[in-house]
Amino acid sequence: MSTEFETILFDIDNNVARITLNRPEGANALNRQLAVDLFQATLRCSEDSAVRAILITNVGKIFCAGGDLKEFAGQDDLGAHIREMVFYFHGAISRLIRLEAPVIAAVNGTAGGAGMSLACACDIIYAAESVRFVMAYTAAGLAPDGSSTYFLPRLVGLKRALELTLTNRPLSAQEAMEWGIVSRVIPDGECVDQAAALAAQLAAGPTKALGAAKRLLHAGLTETLETQMEYEAQAIVDMTYTADAREGITAFLEKRKAEFKGE
Repeated sequence: MSTEFETILFDIDNNVARITLNRPEGANALNRQLAVDLFQATLRCSEDSAVRAILITNVGKIFCAGGDLKEFAGQDDLGAHIREMVFYFHGAISRLIRLEAPVIAAVNGTAGGAGMSLACACDIIYAAESVRFVMAYTAAGLAPDGSSTYFLPRLVGLKRALELTLTNRPLSAQEAMEWGIVSRVIPDGECVDQAAALAAQLAAGPTKALGAAKRLLHAGLTETLETQMEYEAQAIVDMTYTADAREGITAFLEKRKAEFKGE
């Protein structure tokens, strides 16, 4: 199933929703329409039970160059324009984080500003080996957005996050992996295919259990030990009532591969 959007390609196939940034003529920079399209696509994913994994990638040589400064320059009220754009962009990111379906980014070109923010918000990041990551916001006299000030310090630590944000020093894909931003560095030309294979693998998994694991890991960053263990107890008991848990246990005892349905 495919859906027409102005600035992205969107398709659902074999339980994987693929969101492809498709403004190559504008370096896939975030403008108002792209923010709206991302919001609508993530809304579609959250409402469709057939979606059990999400792959985010790009057309062209740049994953996303950041905010569309050309569009910004043409606004009479830039503050109002950015406020509306950020509303949709943040709504898309918030929904991606809260989806049960795992979200994989195939960063197949430089990720700057909003592009780096979007990548950092994904559950797993595969990056082509020639990719560079750069915060970029302050270079244009702007403050970071797109959840980067939430996720980046948690991924790399406060001091490294400050360095990246204040100096806009580019990170290579290899360094980004060493710092904990990127999950795997993939040879150029293979990134999307390998990320798609991972998305297919996860889409065949126990979706409700994957979603519970995501929620627990995010909550564990701020909860006390006892509170977190109570959340774990609630979650694992909840999973015992799912069809996938019954299938997983039965398959283990029968020494066969489980066939999960996401139920």
